[in-house]
Amino acid sequence: MSLLPETVRRIEEIAARAQSAGRVPSLALAVVRDRAVLHFAAAGEQPPPDPTTQYRIGSITKTITATLVMQLRDEGFLDLDDPLDRHLPGTPIGGVTLRQLLAHVSGLQREPDGPWWERTRGGDIDQLLSGLTYEKLHGAPFRRFRYSNLAYGLLGAVLTRVTGQSWTELAGKRVLDPLGMKRTSYHPVEPFARGYVVHALDDALHEEPRPDTGAMAPAGQLWSTATDMATWAGFLTDPAPTVLARETVDEMCTPAVLADPESWTVGHGLGPQLFRAGERVYVGHGGSMPGYVAHIAVHRRSRFGVVVFANAYGMAAGEAGIKDISLRSLTTVLDSEPTPVRAWHAPTAPTGETAELCGRWWWMGREFTLAPSPCEDALLMTAPGHRTRFVREGPDRWRGTEGNNEGEVLSVLRTGDGDVDRLDIATFVYSRDPSHLA
Repeated sequence: MSLLPETVRRIEEIAARAQSAGRVPSLALAVVRDRAVLHFAAAGEQPPPDPTTQYRIGSITKTITATLVMQLRDEGFLDLDDPLDRHLPGTPIGGVTLRQLLAHVSGLQREPDGPWWERTRGGDIDQLLSGLTYEKLHGAPFRRFRYSNLAYGLLGAVLTRVTGQSWTELAGKRVLDPLGMKRTSYHPVEPFARGYVVHALDDALHEEPRPDTGAMAPAGQLWSTATDMATWAGFLTDPAPTVLARETVDEMCTPAVLADPESWTVGHGLGPQLFRAGERVYVGHGGSMPGYVAHIAVHRRSRFGVVVFANAYGMAAGEAGIKDISLRSLTTVLDSEPTPVRAWHAPTAPTGETAELCGRWWWMGREFTLAPSPCEDALLMTAPGHRTRFVREGPDRWRGTEGNNEGEVLSVLRTGDGDVDRLDIATFVYSRDPSHLA
């Protein structure tokens, strides 16, 4: 598909104004959907960006680290509620859990000991762990959101201790290679944008170092392109089962904590960040490393997303900040582009038990309708303000998989003659009789 000309014009204007107001040598803005770049807006000349130019993505790396943790959880190697010292024995902060580290609610401080890890060559896991003391915890877990780069360095250490492989190997073999993200790498690979600090007084450019961050790499080491980040955005909206099940990605994208409990505009899941823009919630993550800022945001239901890169560290916040540009661009696309209309198809006539259950049911004077779902052996229960999808688990037994009764069991109650009589959903009994009130 392609974007409407007016949408393209507005995206180009956002990119141009952002590059100028943000005083960045170059800015790349890609509108993406279904793993493809629909439109690429380039601004600036140092370098002239294209969809294959690498930029450092910083903390977007954390979403890949979180994916690795969830893979190992699904495979039975660990549990999210494992205390840290189960995998890193002897650590003085061993009581915090992997789940708390993923969601930034462990109470752990933001950065590890030593010089600023983003700007210096990092040490190994043993060096990272040697700097841990109980004083690194500045609050009780889950008391409030506290963003922690150190937390993701520790998660990377857990991944290595559990598998015996480095984080770099795991990211490549388990995520990047299966998704075909060949231009996402640990070190920059030409063509890549050099990163700068732009001096506030004379606009002079000072090129930043590009160190190997060592044990802190799981928090922000990676480099990527607009084309590869389009693939990653597609994974967040439509997961590849060979990498992670949809249910697990849904779990990652479910709010674990609100970063701003007063306004409810920013939250955090198990890896991804969540951003409210009006009545919509976007999933993604921001990133920064010296000389670079980046942002990815997707609207999971429509599958649209936006990727933004810039090669100057100062473009970090405010109306000209990378997050604002990303969210504003995605909102522009969603407000401008027509919603695709799906063609209507006559449903397949239900058979067997499904046919017996379809129709109208009543509970406490309210009417509910059961109808076949497009998915085989599934039913949709609907009423004003109610929607539940049930999937068959066995004869006369269905499980709610989404909606109001998610997780609950629908049991079919039959008469002595074997006819369907009533439905029991979590002790709420539904009848064909409108006067039924039990």
